[in-house]
Amino acid sequence: MTDLELKMGVYRYEHTAPLFDGRVAIDGVDVTLDTSPLVSDVFHRMATGRLDMAEFGLTYFLRMFDLDESPFLALPIFPNRNFRHSALFVNADSGIEKPEDLAGRTVGEFGMWGHDPGVWMKGVLADEYGVTPDRMRWVVGGTNHPLPAFDWIPQPVPDGVDVRHAGGDRTLAAMLEAGEIDALLSIDVPQGLLDGSSKKIRRLFPDYESVERDYYRRTGIFPMMHVVAIRRELAGEPGLVRAVYRAFSEAKAIVQDAYRDGALKQHMAVVTPWFSELFAENRALLGEDWWPYGLDANRKAVDTFLRYHFEQGLSARRLTCEELFVPELLDT
Repeated sequence: MTDLELKMGVYRYEHTAPLFDGRVAIDGVDVTLDTSPLVSDVFHRMATGRLDMAEFGLTYFLRMFDLDESPFLALPIFPNRNFRHSALFVNADSGIEKPEDLAGRTVGEFGMWGHDPGVWMKGVLADEYGVTPDRMRWVVGGTNHPLPAFDWIPQPVPDGVDVRHAGGDRTLAAMLEAGEIDALLSIDVPQGLLDGSSKKIRRLFPDYESVERDYYRRTGIFPMMHVVAIRRELAGEPGLVRAVYRAFSEAKAIVQDAYRDGALKQHMAVVTPWFSELFAENRALLGEDWWPYGLDANRKAVDTFLRYHFEQGLSARRLTCEELFVPELLDT
């Protein structure tokens, strides 16, 4: 049998690198790998029909389900995940000291209203601090560089929520520095905070690592940002989705095993000092498979995101895992 010839887009993370360098192959597939310095470019190519399978932002994927029929289904592979309390920044003169102080304020958001970190943190703010998105005004755009509206993906905004685009050559970091917005919810860190040049920008949660670790201990949720999507007409191709799932899992396992093996020699190949202590702390908290794939280990987190997506008016109805994921992988 001739291998299927497919185009797949994915960012080159350390845990997907084995797919790029040939250490891991997808059985039965002659795959052309596509990537980009901006992972949103991969999303764009998937959304516009230029890829057969791709890493896809979870909210980008879900927005397609408000069409007559989404062209995609998901595989329970989550190549990008991160805790996001660290994604909230405030102007030091705004008087915002705690999450509840965001009520009535103007908040910038990277990319679009409801980017993946935004969905997560708006949900956390509502669940844990009683601050819902309709109690804030929103300005969307680029954090450190101007960013046009993502007009290639549906942009639902519910009634009663005030959202506008920053427009022109404006950046959200500059607006936060100038006090034109009070806070910022962004996947990108403002450059002035990174290089120390800003005296006005700080994080809402200065000790965000402790806050995020506590969040995981209480909820068991390690928020995923992206999923792997496949074109619906390919999802039933015999053996394909299992082969893709096995390849991504094997690539991840290679990297996780290297970290475990590296602990024997205190990770002397890693350039970051004291990395072994961080690795041990993370391993104790998150477990031996600290970046799990499969539906069973991730169902609570996915269900939580689906609830947030619906509550924030980004889905017309509350979706379920059974609707989103390919049936063949519901047992993972």
